[in-house]
Amino acid sequence: MAEGFEDKLAYFQAITGLDDPDLCTEILSAHNWDLELAISAFTSSSNPSSSTNPSASASDVDGGGGSNPAESSIARRDSGDPPAPGLAWKLITLPFYVVSGGIGLITGAVGLGVWIAGGVLSRSLNLLGLAAPRGAEADRLIPVSASTAEAADFVAAFERDFGGASAGIRFVAEGFTDALQRSQREYKLLFVYLHSPDHPDVPTFCSGCLCSALVAAFVNENFVAWGGSIRRTEGFKISNSLKASRFPFCAVVMASTNQRIVLLQQERDRLISSVIQIEGPKSSEEMLAILQRVIEECTPALVAARLEAEERRNNQRLREEQDAAYRAALEADQARERQRKEEQERLEREAAEAEKKRKEEEEARERAACEAAEKEAALARRRQEKAMSLGIEPEKGPDVTQVLVRFPTGERKERRFHSSATISSLYDYVDSLDCLKAEKYSLVSNFPRVSYGPEKHSLTLKEAGLHPQASLFVEVDS
Repeated sequence: MAEGFEDKLAYFQAITGLDDPDLCTEILSAHNWDLELAISAFTSSSNPSSSTNPSASASDVDGGGGSNPAESSIARRDSGDPPAPGLAWKLITLPFYVVSGGIGLITGAVGLGVWIAGGVLSRSLNLLGLAAPRGAEADRLIPVSASTAEAADFVAAFERDFGGASAGIRFVAEGFTDALQRSQREYKLLFVYLHSPDHPDVPTFCSGCLCSALVAAFVNENFVAWGGSIRRTEGFKISNSLKASRFPFCAVVMASTNQRIVLLQQERDRLISSVIQIEGPKSSEEMLAILQRVIEECTPALVAARLEAEERRNNQRLREEQDAAYRAALEADQARERQRKEEQERLEREAAEAEKKRKEEEEARERAACEAAEKEAALARRRQEKAMSLGIEPEKGPDVTQVLVRFPTGERKERRFHSSATISSLYDYVDSLDCLKAEKYSLVSNFPRVSYGPEKHSLTLKEAGLHPQASLFVEVDS
């Protein structure tokens, strides 16, 4: 498969809900890291007896208190007591099957596709409420804050116990502070409901009042609704902050500019000039009348806050536009200044490069002239030394060889040498003449063609067959 072992381990933990990576690694290793076989074995071999815990408390209306079978088995596994034969032992002692060859690769790829499709389908059914409930914590793959988790649990439990999301108030699944900030952003009041699961009047109040179509529609349109159970941490803290004494309990809250909570209506307080008691169970008509009065009284403040915020936004936008225009003008000026400096630097650089190039060419010409003069002087000295080494040209005689040398330019030179002179003497003779500019050359005879290279320089003219006369031409080496 394309995923590595760590990805498979993460997928297996997310699907099965097991937190122990060692146990998950043992299970996957027993199935040759085949996700389909491991998950199938886990779901088919689950131990029903481990899902019940006599010491666990029953879950309340906000979804807390449930136990996880995998977590219970892992807890027993980590405890000091001897572990009873359970899921881990059954899975580890399963026969080790390995699907060989290409069939294993094909079935593995198909199995992963089926597993992904099954996961998507299962998640969709859970969201639609059609799958068997496993607890909110088991479905949550993305970690969230404790307050958000409590709010999500309350929303799920409220919808499960008193109807779907469309049947009542749409409580936000986020913490109280986040809900308060949301109401501030939307310029709405925050409707707070604190749920007491043990109170006998709560079920009737929730189903008859909060789930009433008129109350729910009015709250959903004009308020941001937040609910929490007083059995959970945040719900208990909010009940203390709002000084809730009787239940069912509702409150209307507005977030002030300095983030303090200002109570506008509470079940035990008067509304403006009249005392309106809404502690305890109330009908939907009474709740709707109270909420309508609150909206009427608070609408001017909300409108003023909205206008003030819009004015602040407009002023901020104007300042940002002015700042942007100033920055654009400044950047344009800076760009022009940079361009001017770059152009000036380019011209100076080109002038410096041209001057440097001129000096280099002049120095190269001077250097070449010096080298040529030195070379010419060296050649002149060489020719003089070679001519002096030849000595005086001998007179004609039986032991004298007449040598004719032809140059590539067509020029001819002739000289007499003693027959006992060596071939190197002929090269010295050619070097003493100002007829050849090349330094590497060979003396060659035509009939027969013989090249008198370095290996023959020690031969005498007589030994080389050039006596009594010879005709040689200069062949420049390439």
